[in-house]
Amino acid sequence: MVQLKEFRIVMPMSLEEYQIAQMYMVMKMQQQSTNGSEGVEVLDNKPFQDDIFGKGQYTSKVYRFQSKAPVWLTTIAPKDALVMEEEAWNAYPRCKTVIFLLLSTNWISYFSVIKCPYFTKFCLTIETVHRADNGTSENVHGLNEEQLAARQVEIIDIASAATDYWSYAIGSSSFDFSKFKSEKSGRGPLLDGWQDNCNPVMTAYKLVTVDAPYWGFGYRLEQALLAGERALFLESHRNCFGWIDEWFGMTMQQMRELEQQGDCLLNEKISKPTLLTDTEDCDQTFSHNGERYVQQVVHT
Repeated sequence: MVQLKEFRIVMPMSLEEYQIAQMYMVMKMQQQSTNGSEGVEVLDNKPFQDDIFGKGQYTSKVYRFQSKAPVWLTTIAPKDALVMEEEAWNAYPRCKTVIFLLLSTNWISYFSVIKCPYFTKFCLTIETVHRADNGTSENVHGLNEEQLAARQVEIIDIASAATDYWSYAIGSSSFDFSKFKSEKSGRGPLLDGWQDNCNPVMTAYKLVTVDAPYWGFGYRLEQALLAGERALFLESHRNCFGWIDEWFGMTMQQMRELEQQGDCLLNEKISKPTLLTDTEDCDQTFSHNGERYVQQVVHT
């Protein structure tokens, strides 16, 4: 059975600010999680244009995080099979991401959605619509009656610090938003009911579709994927706001240049092993390079 779940993440920022915040967050989290043996490799990052999305940015990435896979999955799949490829079409405020679990690292290539059932064991699709509201729009994805009946909705509160297995696997930030206040924007703290009182405000509506029809343990895998995506949505959006004083005031041109330099650094890390002993080391490594890159971008 295909799982259809919509996650709504309310954010204390404008649509324009969120676009910068998301790009910065993705880049920094990738840097933190990449070393010589595991992490993110950027295959492609280029503009695109088509009849459905219009103009946007296309990216293709490979994720190797075998050490963070659940034990039950590693017992039935070889480590070289636990590699994911992601294709994303970002035509903000609309985005689409398709994730493939590859059978072998030798199979990595640019797959299309149509080819997915023939080359992979499952596809996970995330369709995102960003709106300048506080999560109250009921059908931003234009679902039909059957889809609406099957859809589950969950509102994710970034002020929540609740953790589970997937929080541990993905990483969990230490922000306490009940006490947090941004120096540059003056926003925060986020107290009970903050979604109804903050200004500006916007929501990322993420519709996740996952189906694993070829696995004997398909339902268990689907549930694990949904739990993993939920933890990732929570952590990444907590970082979006927690790092606001790092990206606040940046322009899109500055962010694009910083992103290109970050992609190069990622691929250097993947091909040239780097000893990163813990999360703090990763953060310090990125912060040092990130600050240098930001200074280059701002002053050139």
